[in-house]
Amino acid sequence: MKLNYIEKLIGSVFFTGYIKFAPGTFGSLAAILIYLLPGFENPTIMISAITVCIIGGIKLGTKFEKCYGKDPSQFTLDEVIGTWISLLLVPKTILFVPLAFLVWRILDIIKPFPAGFAEKIKGGTGIVLDDIIAGFYSLIIIQIIVYFVK
Repeated sequence: MKLNYIEKLIGSVFFTGYIKFAPGTFGSLAAILIYLLPGFENPTIMISAITVCIIGGIKLGTKFEKCYGKDPSQFTLDEVIGTWISLLLVPKTILFVPLAFLVWRILDIIKPFPAGFAEKIKGGTGIVLDDIIAGFYSLIIIQIIVYFVK
């Protein structure tokens, strides 16, 4: 199975997945850059974008897995999904955006329960699901911090 140019572009989030060092971090940084676009922080826009990426990401993740093996580093769309979930309803400030990024990356690496189990699911579902779970954990932690800092 081969991936076409558009599938590689989207699945690797502008080819960040093909960066040799820390492709997941670069995929998350690409998500931050998109988030910083004016108006993107609108929850309706973000939830719509997350939903589209989940639906497309599951199918595309399965294709990437068939080409590159289990949970391939080349596929970074799942990092975008997790990053955006962690940024939902977060004030777009110099404090909270980097903090959300940092918490998200730590939890994505640690894989808190049940994310580690979700990762074992074959295909795009497993690839995307563990990042959704880590994203929601990040969202909860950041919202608690926002509540106490604001």
